Amino acid sequence: MVPVENYIGLSAILFTLGALGVLTRRNAIVIFMSVELMLNSANLLFIAFAQTHQQVGGHIFVFFVMAVAAAEVAVGLALIVA
Repeated sequence: MVPVENYIGLSAILFTLGALGVLTRRNAIVIFMSVELMLNSANLLFIAFAQTHQQVGGHIFVFFVMAVAAAEVAVGLALIVA
């Protein structure tokens, strides 16, 4: 089994890359992609901690975050394209 510290490090790297993308880019589509990268890094961390503590609450929360992110992308891209 992979130690949880590896997941924490990977999640921190992904979140940092997403934050840098949001702060440095001006293209709206790239900013949306960076925000999605940040959300996915948080999801990875939720799943890692939920798996470590044998809890299903983290998995359920990730499903809700993914649903909200999908709605955000749909609305955001519709506003950008229109």
